[in-house]
Amino acid sequence: MAFAHYTLVAWQRADDLFLKLHQLSLKAFPPFEKYELGGQLRRAAFSVPANIVEGFAITYRKRRLNFLVTAQASLAEVGYAVHAAHRLGYIADQVSTEIEIEIKQVAAPLAGLIASERRKLKIEVSAIVLLAVIASRMLW
Repeated sequence: MAFAHYTLVAWQRADDLFLKLHQLSLKAFPPFEKYELGGQLRRAAFSVPANIVEGFAITYRKRRLNFLVTAQASLAEVGYAVHAAHRLGYIADQVSTEIEIEIKQVAAPLAGLIASERRKLKIEVSAIVLLAVIASRMLW
């Protein structure tokens, strides 16, 4: 069974980023951080593709948009967790830079999806308002 999210670049990149960060946090973080900062990083990284999936499983645009915005917020959290891990010395400069680039590569198509859903939602709302105006004039 094919799902709509499989074709989305944002989901594909977010899925790849989650897998990379999951492995990184288990291998590079000290044992006491695997369930603290590492766990928070894994949860935030998992939330990005998971919210994209959930959003595209819903037909209502407003709810879909909410899930996409949540994915975007989780991606920002991932960025901060990577920043913190780097400052704490758990990940090297080069690795941190590579991950920051990958985060931006997820953020760009995700922002595009959000903008597209906002435009579609605005068009739908405008159409509903127009129909309401027409219907009210027909009653007069």
